[in-house]
Amino acid sequence: MRLLLIISLSLLGFYTSAQENTYFTFKDTRVINAASVETLPAKKLDIRIGHRFGDIAGDFGGWQSFYGLESARDVMIGFDIGLSDRFMVGINRTKGAGPLTRLVNTNLKYKLMAQSNNTPLSLSAYSQISVSTMQSSTNPDAINFFEAFAHRMVYAVQLIAAKKFSDGFSMQITPSYVHRNIVDFEDENGLISLGIAAKVQLSKVFGAIIDVNYPFSDFRSSENDYYPSIGVGLEIDTGGHRFQVNLTNSQAMAETDYIPYTRKNWGDGQFRLGFTISRLFNL
Repeated sequence: MRLLLIISLSLLGFYTSAQENTYFTFKDTRVINAASVETLPAKKLDIRIGHRFGDIAGDFGGWQSFYGLESARDVMIGFDIGLSDRFMVGINRTKGAGPLTRLVNTNLKYKLMAQSNNTPLSLSAYSQISVSTMQSSTNPDAINFFEAFAHRMVYAVQLIAAKKFSDGFSMQITPSYVHRNIVDFEDENGLISLGIAAKVQLSKVFGAIIDVNYPFSDFRSSENDYYPSIGVGLEIDTGGHRFQVNLTNSQAMAETDYIPYTRKNWGDGQFRLGFTISRLFNL
């Protein structure tokens, strides 16, 4: 009887240990420009405000623009809701920094699996649909002529694979596909890209973060003034609030905007200060 009890307790302990998930691969649902693998807990509301200023240096930066602080390249305000511990939805409005502006962005994210003792990584599926609400042009050659309502829409889908290697280091990779219903001449409607993001937890409060997104496109080269999106930042977790300050060459904040339209170069001083403020509420 004693042997049976010991075996039962051992199996229960093994099962509990085997099912123990890894939490906070990233502390936020977004890294800098990129969505992270994380989803909101059930019945949590996340109110978010984000900002991207103008170029710090280069032809449009420096003292004449107070190092970009006098310009607002993109502004975002919106919210996300955790419908379950694995599924979240959100909506936000961004000013937009590409040829399509005044974007309403809807987001869905579902965590397909979570890292645990039995599972080596976490995996999430993410999608975004953006609709431009800018005024239609009367010029048939303009990208915002909007001959059909579908021309206002851009779609993005991503698969996010992440691993928490230790309490101090996490990393994720994100293959993406962005589809634009209308594009400029010689551009391509569909665009495949690969993103990489990482976090180094410096302390309980501070974390260093970085993300990079590289589009696979012959058209998107430095010769045509297109560059990979690169951001570095500092994440501050105060408990109720998460505050992030960053530097990035991307002007836009939505996947449907910054992936196809990053046209600023770090090497020319065309990077900017940005920040995001996130506040969680219980529903």
